[in-house]
Amino acid sequence: MSENLPRSSRCKIERHYCCFLAILILLGSVSVKAQNNQLKPGFDKEEYLELLRMHVLLYDSTKVDPTKPKSAITKPTHFTNVYNSSVVGLDNKWGLWISKKHPIAVLNVRGTTVNPVGWLENFYAAMVPAKGEVKLANDYTFQYHLADNPDAAVHIGWLVGMAFLARDIVPKIDSCYKSGIKEFLIMGHSQGGAITFLLTSHLYQLQKDKKLPADIRFKSYASASPKVGNTYYAYEYESLIDGGWGYNVVNAADWVPELPFSVQTLDDFNETNPFKNIDPVIKKQKLLTRFALKHAYKQMKNPSVKAQKNYQKYLGNYASKSIKKALPEFQPPVYFKSANYVRIGPTIALIPDAAYYKLFPDSDTQVFVHHLPDPYLYLMQKYKH
Repeated sequence: MSENLPRSSRCKIERHYCCFLAILILLGSVSVKAQNNQLKPGFDKEEYLELLRMHVLLYDSTKVDPTKPKSAITKPTHFTNVYNSSVVGLDNKWGLWISKKHPIAVLNVRGTTVNPVGWLENFYAAMVPAKGEVKLANDYTFQYHLADNPDAAVHIGWLVGMAFLARDIVPKIDSCYKSGIKEFLIMGHSQGGAITFLLTSHLYQLQKDKKLPADIRFKSYASASPKVGNTYYAYEYESLIDGGWGYNVVNAADWVPELPFSVQTLDDFNETNPFKNIDPVIKKQKLLTRFALKHAYKQMKNPSVKAQKNYQKYLGNYASKSIKKALPEFQPPVYFKSANYVRIGPTIALIPDAAYYKLFPDSDTQVFVHHLPDPYLYLMQKYKH
């Protein structure tokens, strides 16, 4: 219902609600010191399950694919939903939840729906530098700094989705902070998980730039997420959340975390590597050996370089034309010459067993049988580490 109200009215309602909750907590038995230390580092099974319960409610039940079974996931018990955004960007949406007992808020990012525009965001898979700007509309150019390394790169489609959501999320964080909430859980499943990585990096950078208070604590859970960036982005993200402040939850039977396709070329290696100056080494060999090594080297190098160029051509240049139909004022950025996507973050691997496959058997027609929240719920409930 709050989605039908003007933005200013929604913000006022949310701010009053956050303040009301903060006052109740202050009047209770929880000490001020305890309030500031509710989130703990390390993977928390119950924390993840509660976030998954919230996430399911972000989807419009009237638009759920009728071929998919109805979710058995129950509603969250420890948090109250205070705000759901309108749909923005490429079918992106998020929800704000507040703990009933502690000054903790949740930023929960929706994944892909049945809307083709959301799938277009996934397929717009060229890489862009992890630092730069992208023009999304005539009145909105998003400046971002997700990693320091100039070789770090990320998925352009999910960057666009994150950019639209961040414009709405950051003011809500500010409102919650003013009401006394300084701890935030960030979660997304599937496409939402990919955006969670980028959003987490963005919020940490805003803290570094003093655009968000330094005493805010973030803890992130990416669930069923595809790969969102290259090795250099992964290194810096993992450094940001080091110490137990971020996790990647993956069902080992799920194919989505294996995407996007990854192409590694020699240009994806660190500056110091044995392949950079291989020509002088080859020249020192005997004639026949030299010809053989050159041939073998080209056979290994050329296909990957060609594949990377095709990746950028079809999933960058061609895909951007469809993006502009959905976002007419969008200006495609200059792409980064890489497609070396890698899995990111400390990973909680959920390993299916025979009992799992009886409930969720492999299928040639139900391709998301292992990707939906329900199999993740089932495996997480059995997770004992």
